[in-house]
Amino acid sequence: MGETTEEQLHLKKYLLEGLDCADCAVKIEKKLKQEGIDYASVNFAAKSIFLKEEHRSKAQQIIDRVQPGVKLIEEAFLSKISEEDSKRLGKPLFIIGASFILLILGLIFKPALHNTPYSIAEYGILMTSYFLVGWPVLRTAFTNVLEGNIFDENFLMTVATIGAIIIHQLPEAVGVMLFFYVGEFFQDIAVNRSRRSIKALMDIKPEYANLQIDGKIKKVSPESVNIGETIVIKPGEKVPLDGIVIEGGSFLDTSALTGESVPRKAETGEEVMAGMVNTSSLLTVKVTKTYEESSVSKILDLVENAGSQKAPTEQFITKFSRHYTPVIVFGASALALIPPLVVLGATFQEWIYRALVLLVISCPCALVISIPLGYFGGIGGASKQGILVKGANFLEALTELHTVVMDKTGTLTKGVFQVTGVSAKNGFTKDEVLEYAALAEMNSNHPVARSIIEACKGSISSDKIKSYEEISGLGVKAVYKGKEIVAGNDKLLHRENISHENCCDVKGTVVYVAVDGTFAGYITISDAIKKDSEKAISDLKALGVKRTVMLTGDDQSVAENVTKKLGIDEFYANLLPEDKVTKVEELMNQLDNKKSKLLFVGDGINDAPAITRADIGVAMGGLGSDAAIETADIVIMDDAPSKLSTAVSIARHTKKIIIQNIALALSVKGIFVVLGVFGMATMWEAVFADVGVALLAILNATRPLN
Repeated sequence: MGETTEEQLHLKKYLLEGLDCADCAVKIEKKLKQEGIDYASVNFAAKSIFLKEEHRSKAQQIIDRVQPGVKLIEEAFLSKISEEDSKRLGKPLFIIGASFILLILGLIFKPALHNTPYSIAEYGILMTSYFLVGWPVLRTAFTNVLEGNIFDENFLMTVATIGAIIIHQLPEAVGVMLFFYVGEFFQDIAVNRSRRSIKALMDIKPEYANLQIDGKIKKVSPESVNIGETIVIKPGEKVPLDGIVIEGGSFLDTSALTGESVPRKAETGEEVMAGMVNTSSLLTVKVTKTYEESSVSKILDLVENAGSQKAPTEQFITKFSRHYTPVIVFGASALALIPPLVVLGATFQEWIYRALVLLVISCPCALVISIPLGYFGGIGGASKQGILVKGANFLEALTELHTVVMDKTGTLTKGVFQVTGVSAKNGFTKDEVLEYAALAEMNSNHPVARSIIEACKGSISSDKIKSYEEISGLGVKAVYKGKEIVAGNDKLLHRENISHENCCDVKGTVVYVAVDGTFAGYITISDAIKKDSEKAISDLKALGVKRTVMLTGDDQSVAENVTKKLGIDEFYANLLPEDKVTKVEELMNQLDNKKSKLLFVGDGINDAPAITRADIGVAMGGLGSDAAIETADIVIMDDAPSKLSTAVSIARHTKKIIIQNIALALSVKGIFVVLGVFGMATMWEAVFADVGVALLAILNATRPLN
């Protein structure tokens, strides 16, 4: 937590058109940071980057030097993927076909020309084929050398193939460059396939809104509709903006937002969210948020931009590849020079060839491409379940989860309170206790306050309330007709030195009421536990979470009752918002080791500080406050606590696939390095192995989507 966000920096999103190489993305990001744009983070999976508008020109100049042909475009990638993927397929296919035919012709000519090894015909045919597929690699390698970025796959391919040409292995030089080009082509297709999967997954953006003006309906873009205006949603249409139903009733398909297949009933006075689909009847809705602030806009933004927060594994592999390639290059140089000088009968041509095989197999493409795609797929798969993960780093952190800390109200319980009992003391009646409490709570929006006001059957008015003070975590004080009313928890009455009886044995939330310093009585309020809260705790423990803790501002008896019902390990009650933060810090200090992570999940504005402080902050997105959702690392869209275990399972599945890719790439490369050193592998086999493992790793990386 605590990282600078795009909004804080006032950044603008740009699409990196033409970015088809993961290593190129790494080099662009590194160069931008070296030249003063130190906040730059390139998201290869989304082909995007955030920049300050005034830095766009400078960034484009740097990109032109590092990777010519990549352009900054002012559009989100989701709207451009299909268009960009469908074009430019013809040119690569033509180049591949022409180069392959020339290679075959060269191989046909070669037997007839073997007595003239430097034949013009042979060189003319094979070198034409070589430059057709190899020119982009040669140009990029040359440009990178001038920029000081020497060790990458372009450099490796260039050195390997030029070396093959020098030792008169032209067909192999052409073959290596051709199959490298083919591999890059198929890698690009595989990468774009995963991007299209994300696009299809997140195809929830409404295309239009039916704006009601003077009784007439006009189709407009959702972005042009203002708060307070009225829209009409017909059966089969997507809800374009967040709002309140003012007429009609219908069932809504919420699966795109929450991952839940059961339709939700929406009636007059209820809230609807952008991205839901109206399935049955006409709805008239009053807009409460602009499109930019709507649920669907935030979801799309979170999923698209999550890749900019890189996971530790991804960062490690990026650093590893920077050191790995130079080591391979120097190792190949030693292999080419030392054995011919020290081994009897060894020839330079033989050992140079073995060194060239080593260079070909050592390309880090499979690692550099598949890992960001794996996290991208994991984030997309989570969003399909109604879980929004704001970065790959948070997805990986879930795999090291040790302690889960939960707020009670609105997180484990429904947050829908009802008055279940009133007890009067010191000569007051029950109706008076309830009325005084309702008067004191008139200006509060807390769910407990709303339940008291609703339960007060008499007509109450706030006109004669002279003063009102809300005391965070304790309750409220108000003056009505000259009488001072205090309503709150046990701590508030102790603070005001009001003598009262402690109601520890009461099952429910207790609101104590005092008038002019005299204890008037107390009100008992109950909050129902969510149906899947018990499952959430048991599933987390089954996944190996070592410690579950509940924090609440509620009374000890209420907290103890909920804890026992749900099987939570421990609880802390009567906490103020600042106490929750302190307790989260204490629990973090008690973790087993630095790798262990603590997760805090809450829903209210008072939970935002604790959400921010935890290693992983989770907010309930359906009923949760905007402050909690904005500060959280993960948002659960349907308020179901059981989705926590789903998120952990997806994170572990994603990490498993990424480890598989790392193991696959390194083991295959390791085998072929050994075979190459001992002269048991040719350059043809090396390039097939390199391209093959990259394609397998990319295809494996898309599995978390499912």
